[in-house]
Amino acid sequence: MAPEDSEPDRRRRRDSETRHKRHKKRRPREHSAKGATSASEGTGSGRGQKLSPDALAQLNELNTKGYTSEPPPPRDPERKAKRDRRRREGYDVVDAEQDSPRRERSRARGKEYRYSDLGYDSPRRERRRRDEYPGTDTEYDAPRRERRRRKEGAYTDDEDRAATDKENRRRKKKKRRIVSGAIVEEGRASPDIRGGAGTSKHSSYDSVAIEKEKLGRKPLNRKKKRWIIAGVALVVLIIIIVVAVVVSKKNSNNSSQDKSNLNNISQDSIPPAARGSYLDPFTWYDTTDFNVTYTNDTVGDLPVMGLFTDWDDSKAAHDKVPAIEKSWGDYAKTPARGVNLGGWLSLEPFITPSLFDYDSRLGIIDEWTLCTHLGPKTAASTLEKHYATFVTEQTFADIQAAGLDHVRIPYSYWAVQTYDSDPYVFRTSWRYLLRAIEWARKYGLRVNLDLHALPGSQNGWNHSGRQGVVNWLNGTDGSLNRQRSLDVHDRLSKFFAQDRYKNILTFYGLANEPQMVTLSADAVITWTADAYKLVRGNGLGANVIFGDGFMGLANWQGKLTGMSGLVLDVHQYVIFNNDQIVYTHQKKVQYACDGWTQQTEQSMDTATGFGPTMFAEWSQADTDCAKYLTNVGWGNRWTGTYDSGNASSEALTPKCPTKDKTCSCDGANADVSTYSDTYKKFLKMFAEAQMVSFEKGWGWWYWTWDTESAPQWSYKKGLAAGILPTKAYDKDFNCDSDVPDFAGLSETF
Repeated sequence: MAPEDSEPDRRRRRDSETRHKRHKKRRPREHSAKGATSASEGTGSGRGQKLSPDALAQLNELNTKGYTSEPPPPRDPERKAKRDRRRREGYDVVDAEQDSPRRERSRARGKEYRYSDLGYDSPRRERRRRDEYPGTDTEYDAPRRERRRRKEGAYTDDEDRAATDKENRRRKKKKRRIVSGAIVEEGRASPDIRGGAGTSKHSSYDSVAIEKEKLGRKPLNRKKKRWIIAGVALVVLIIIIVVAVVVSKKNSNNSSQDKSNLNNISQDSIPPAARGSYLDPFTWYDTTDFNVTYTNDTVGDLPVMGLFTDWDDSKAAHDKVPAIEKSWGDYAKTPARGVNLGGWLSLEPFITPSLFDYDSRLGIIDEWTLCTHLGPKTAASTLEKHYATFVTEQTFADIQAAGLDHVRIPYSYWAVQTYDSDPYVFRTSWRYLLRAIEWARKYGLRVNLDLHALPGSQNGWNHSGRQGVVNWLNGTDGSLNRQRSLDVHDRLSKFFAQDRYKNILTFYGLANEPQMVTLSADAVITWTADAYKLVRGNGLGANVIFGDGFMGLANWQGKLTGMSGLVLDVHQYVIFNNDQIVYTHQKKVQYACDGWTQQTEQSMDTATGFGPTMFAEWSQADTDCAKYLTNVGWGNRWTGTYDSGNASSEALTPKCPTKDKTCSCDGANADVSTYSDTYKKFLKMFAEAQMVSFEKGWGWWYWTWDTESAPQWSYKKGLAAGILPTKAYDKDFNCDSDVPDFAGLSETF
């Protein structure tokens, strides 16, 4: 019977078994198959464990070399679990070609575990890879297995090629596999491996992040690439088409007028210095009835470009008046009957409100602010289109058909010259002015030229170009603008003194409506005398016109005497006077017949007035309700909203005949087709009464031929509505009968 173990022996056996169990638990999965077999054969669960001969030999060899195992470092009792540890702040970047310190230590410990020199991995590493990627071959096993299959004749040549292709794809896929973090940490990832740090200067973590980002992107196949390219091309094509359509529409708008007369003209005939200027016909919006042959000839320093050399003065407006080439005779006996082309070459907001329909906060109230807002290029294109379309040859044909024989053409100084910071469109309107004169000639209409806007503004109203302060003959630049206005007339009078204008140009205006209630009367009179002498000295033979300045007709008696052909111009309106706008419909007609006839006769008599007197502006409007008529945003007298800022002219209480809150502009601004028969009767009678009165002088010019939305200010619309005589010289009412009371017609609208 075996002796019983002592206590120390039992303790040693128990410790040995504990270590053995611990070793079994910690044995890695990566043991090779051979190792596993040996272990199963040479180990057991009992206490009598024995080493195999091979293991003993290996242990003997290690002992011979003096190998001693190092005791494991003491375990930190407070060491945290790996998942809870903080990651190190950074890692040293190791080149792919350089071995890591871990590999260097492995090489130093034993070359028997290292097979890199032979071009393949160690068996242990190979087994580990097999366990991690089951079902795959290493790049060394694949050729060996391939040769074995060939020897066995397991598949045909086609299968061989298919297998080879599959193997190549597998190898490429293998090269693209993600490298583990440990390899990247050690710098052993090659540059061509996805996720490998390679020789990058970035940390391994950056490389992994980049790799993850790349993994989210699926590689584009050729079909997808073609679709993307086609999509981009389609978008580009759509953009090109849209741009082309916009440009085409713009060019269509700019080329809507007939330019066929440019067909026989070469652009090379335009000198380089003149290309793009007002002398270049290829930049004109409209070339109809213009001579497009280039010339830089001038008269009075003003270009003749656009004019033909020949003209014909043989036409008469109608059989009641002589042809242009014949003398008109005495205007006191054969008064003029004409119309204005207002709001055309000199803008006026109420005539073309569409040009001024902006947010009120922008302050666009006149041609100055409009051009400033639009800028030079847009202002030039916008206004030239207006010049080319608002008045056409048909305008003059219609004027002739209405029984009229004269046309007054307002224009501004920037047709001749601009100064300093003027934003106005320079010189373009000059070309259209010259063509208008030729169209008037074609229809036998004589011309009254009216300089409507002078440098500095002669009245501070919007139709002078710039609303506000009067700086002509007034203020800091008053003297400068005085001379500038004379310089403009110097050039104009030289140009219009040419033979081609001697017959057709019967009236030449110096200054439209100078505001003499603000300006010095003596200063205006002196300037008028100087201007008269200047134009006469340049050979101008037309009648010279000066405005009454709202000074009162009787106050001109004895002034500016001894000047042949000088004519006083008076503009008569009841609606711009707070004392007259309150007249009833009946009273307005009576005042036109009696009051204005009396004033005309007094002014025509040099004993009580100036002498020759004409009436170049008037209308049949009986309210001041038209949009923008009294300036943009100023309101109107009729409803008591006229806030001019001037106590002597403002109207902050209703000025219609009832002078109460019933005063309204709705009826006056309604479409003319809605007018009652009684209202139409009044409007026509009121117009004819004024014609009769003004024909006691040198004649009249209605203001104006056409408007966008104010029919009581449009001769064209008045004719169509039947509120003007079909022929200007054939009136139904001549102030020789009683004026009706227009019963039933509202005085408040």
